Amino acid sequence: MAKPALGRGLGALLGGVPAVGNPPGAVAPAPSPSSPAEADTHERVQSVPLGRVRPCSLQPRKKFSEEALKELADSIREQGIVQPLIVRDQGEFFELIAGERRWRAAQLVGLAEVPVIVRQADDRAVLELALIENLQRENLNPIEEAHGYAQLIEQFQLTQELVATKVGKSRAVVANALRLLKLVPAIQDAIRDGLLSVGHAKVILGLPGEKQQKTAAERVMKDGLNVRQTEVLVSRIQSGGPSAKPAGAVTPLATDANVVDLENRLRERFGTKVRLKYAQGKGSVEIAFFNDDDLERILQIVGVKVD
Repeated sequence: MAKPALGRGLGALLGGVPAVGNPPGAVAPAPSPSSPAEADTHERVQSVPLGRVRPCSLQPRKKFSEEALKELADSIREQGIVQPLIVRDQGEFFELIAGERRWRAAQLVGLAEVPVIVRQADDRAVLELALIENLQRENLNPIEEAHGYAQLIEQFQLTQELVATKVGKSRAVVANALRLLKLVPAIQDAIRDGLLSVGHAKVILGLPGEKQQKTAAERVMKDGLNVRQTEVLVSRIQSGGPSAKPAGAVTPLATDANVVDLENRLRERFGTKVRLKYAQGKGSVEIAFFNDDDLERILQIVGVKVD
């Protein structure tokens, strides 16, 4: 049987309740008495005052596009909220588990009430489901994603392997994401704002000091260096050579396009600097690591167990 794309997925989160189009502000009809969800009153769609719904502090997503919210608000004005919000009852208010974007758009429209499904969930389940929802919709930037994984590990004592299983990712993806949090805050902000790519960040991680990392990041953003050029820049900084040269000066020598493609794929797979030397069917692959944990991570990727 094929593995679900992302852990339990939104089917489990929504309790099997289908999305139904409704007029503005209307509530989707409750499931029929024969449906499994009807047996549990917590799974019924109900209408609650918008003012009683509050965002969740565990929500990994921190940035919401104003333009996208306005587009969603226009849709809600015409069609209503098609998919109910998922909340948990906190007594005086309902706390969002999933659907903060719809909740924010509903505020722009000025709805008095919103359709919700009330779920029973502890903090760990809330964070897991919020991560799954955002990852399925690709709503998280790389830093938000990394913080979500870190919170599961630190707050709920989960291993990287277990986190990967729960969100339907490979352990390598989770490990590579967590490495971004080792970067200085200024560089994390640049990644969050889309000024630096994850590819750039992985190369810059090869520099141990904050000052060196900042120097490299500033050069990359100032001169618009690509990942290959960033590798050359980082190598120069590591060797103590001059770093303040024009972007053209750090362009690597031209090489076979197939070799470059393979290098890029290996770099993505291992989440670190990789050099492929190839000539007439012979050569070598050089995989860089920067500490014992990094080496162990790479060994696990290739299936080598360390006793």
